[in-house]
Amino acid sequence: MAHDGQDLTMTPSVILPELLKLTGATIAPVEAVLETAKSHVREMVTEGERVSGKLIEQHQTAAHGLAWLATYAQSLTQMQAWAERLQDDGKFGEIEQIIHQIAFGEYLWQVYGGIPMSQNEIIRLQDLGLGQDEMRALMIPEVMTLCDKGNSQEARMRLVELMQEQAANATFGASGLDEELEMIRDQFRRFAAERVAPHAHEWHLKDELIPMEIIDELAEMGVFGLTIPENLGGFGLSKASMVVVSEELSRGYIGVGSLGTRSEIAAELILAGGTDEQKESWLPRIASGEILPTAVFTEPNTGSDLGSLRTRAVKTESGDYEVTGNKTWITHAARTHVMTMLARTDPDSSDYRGLSMFLAEKTPGTDEDPFPTDGMTGGEIEVLGYRGMKEYELAFDGFAIKGENLLGGEEGKGFKQLMETFESARIQTAARAIGVAQSAMDVGMQYAIDRKQFGKSLINFPRVASKLAMMCVEIMIARQLTYFSAWEKDHGHRCDLEAGMAKLLGARVAWASADNALQIHGGNGFALEYSISRILCDARILNIFEGAAEIQAQVIARRLLG
Repeated sequence: MAHDGQDLTMTPSVILPELLKLTGATIAPVEAVLETAKSHVREMVTEGERVSGKLIEQHQTAAHGLAWLATYAQSLTQMQAWAERLQDDGKFGEIEQIIHQIAFGEYLWQVYGGIPMSQNEIIRLQDLGLGQDEMRALMIPEVMTLCDKGNSQEARMRLVELMQEQAANATFGASGLDEELEMIRDQFRRFAAERVAPHAHEWHLKDELIPMEIIDELAEMGVFGLTIPENLGGFGLSKASMVVVSEELSRGYIGVGSLGTRSEIAAELILAGGTDEQKESWLPRIASGEILPTAVFTEPNTGSDLGSLRTRAVKTESGDYEVTGNKTWITHAARTHVMTMLARTDPDSSDYRGLSMFLAEKTPGTDEDPFPTDGMTGGEIEVLGYRGMKEYELAFDGFAIKGENLLGGEEGKGFKQLMETFESARIQTAARAIGVAQSAMDVGMQYAIDRKQFGKSLINFPRVASKLAMMCVEIMIARQLTYFSAWEKDHGHRCDLEAGMAKLLGARVAWASADNALQIHGGNGFALEYSISRILCDARILNIFEGAAEIQAQVIARRLLG
């Protein structure tokens, strides 16, 4: 593609008006191509007048590719909104402009030429049913200019120059958030830098639980009650605040950033589906950190198919329940006080309609006796990364749950109650992914500055600088998509689509950032003593939990096509 546009790497005073005009003009053609793709894919998967689950599976590559295309369209829309806000506030400086132009230059080219769904799966517009004439909708001068000049080596090298001018471990580019949220960010960044990052690698290598003193400090800072209403013991803050806190804590160590996830899930479950008595009993104690919850949903043979869970909860004559069955991949199971547990209460059912949610109390364990509660045993699952809370397999045999701890006091509502938490959980996971990606960039950049080869620092070599530049750009894209999903949630809008997109893209960005940061380390990156080896292992889980990338793309596609 070629166009007689101006040089986008000129001084900010020259590129400012032209850049936003160029990028803004590309949104409509991308959305038009998305609508065309949606129409073609809908034809592929429609039987009669209804979208067919069987046909979606048959055309899974196209359906998932549509999800990725929609994610890119939303990403570019949110980057444009970010840039315009910054311009209005007088904060759209040179580093923000270059991030913006590279983002559009690269993602527009990928929309036209192929979007990576994974390392070896590239989705192209022709896979979604578009012909050459339909693809030409993208060939407007503004798109051509940005594809031709937006993501140039000169732009990437200049971006890395500007990154080096800032303090070590900076967040490059203005976030676009308000002052209160930036104050929260600064507070938790300092905590992560001082109390978490210096110890994270040792915890990982020794496969140790995060020390209770760290958890106690987080409780004092309000991490476990951020979004719980004030009248129920929390701070009543926004989901955006939860995103910022999760991002900065995960930048120190994903295990610490994830400590709040289980509290967030439990609180959301109780707020949305609990009785008044359950809210008043549980939420203040969750908010204060007096009790630590864990989520107990997945079973050995079900994976993402939660509707087919087999663990049974049988009501006794006393009105209480006895649970029998097995659960797996239960994070932080040993030393928590309560389990949000999904179990089958209707023995005649075989799908989601027979499931109920419980607040199952247990006694916190010790290293010597991790599961002291009667009717419950467990064993640790050894894992590559994400080690600070440990993963467990659990077995229940006559495990007792009080009848009053049936969430909402009504059987058969468990699956619906769980679905209501997925928006927040996926937003929070996207935030954790951004933190891990940022951590990878931090250590990758510092190593590239310190390491000398052939008489100069690695960062001065264009391939190394380009890796760092693209980390910076994609982190900002994922960040803006995540902030937007949090904003939607805070304003009472349905945002399962946006949250899913943020999680889908954020997980890919985290893995790419970690992988490239390890590449910058060369052979040293493969040594356990270097923290990037841990960050790579931690990043890998993000594409799996809270909905694997394939499941996430499937959910997004069904929403788009429905």
